[in-house]
Amino acid sequence: MRINTVFFDVGEVLIDEAREYGTWADWLGVSRHTFSGVFGSIIAQGRDYRETFQVFRPGFDLAEEREKRAAAGQPEWFGEDDLYPDVRPCLARLRELGLTVGISGNQTARAEGLLRGLDLPHDILGTSDTWGVEKPSTNFFTRVVAEAGVSAEQILYVGDRLDNDVAPAQEVGMKTAVIRRGIWGHVLRDPESPIEKACVFTLDSLAELPNLVQAYNADEG
Repeated sequence: MRINTVFFDVGEVLIDEAREYGTWADWLGVSRHTFSGVFGSIIAQGRDYRETFQVFRPGFDLAEEREKRAAAGQPEWFGEDDLYPDVRPCLARLRELGLTVGISGNQTARAEGLLRGLDLPHDILGTSDTWGVEKPSTNFFTRVVAEAGVSAEQILYVGDRLDNDVAPAQEVGMKTAVIRRGIWGHVLRDPESPIEKACVFTLDSLAELPNLVQAYNADEG
């Protein structure tokens, strides 16, 4: 079945999160190098990335600390400079090809506002905070299907994580693509995994995607 709609995860697919995680290291009062090393170790062990904060400050409450940062004039933020350079051309080209483009990830309501402010080429945008459900719950991906208004088999979901993005998307019947960038994309890559093998595309850049989708749909007739 042809691909009608392409949905993109946000962190490390559209947005380079290096600067934002660096500001968290600053907030915790640890070096960015140390924070990054512990972060990678936590992920490599298959643990929740939020446990990184507990290493440096036991009892750390992420939501509460976000509010404290905002009150201190250091709110969660990303902008044009944090976009990977292949994002706008890819999304624009997919729309030129007649595909519906969606953006959906585990993001706060504030992050959703920042995304909307970037005015990316897209048709649908939703986040876990506003939808009230987060990945890796399959209910998140069921919501994606509902927002798209087409069958799951016509949707391609592009993510950097096999666990949070690819596996649950496949479970609801979507086509998937994994992109190898960011911490998760490199630390958790597993070419021998049946989950990764089931991906329609394995990407190193979003620049590849429009031509791959175009060729795939041509083959599907």
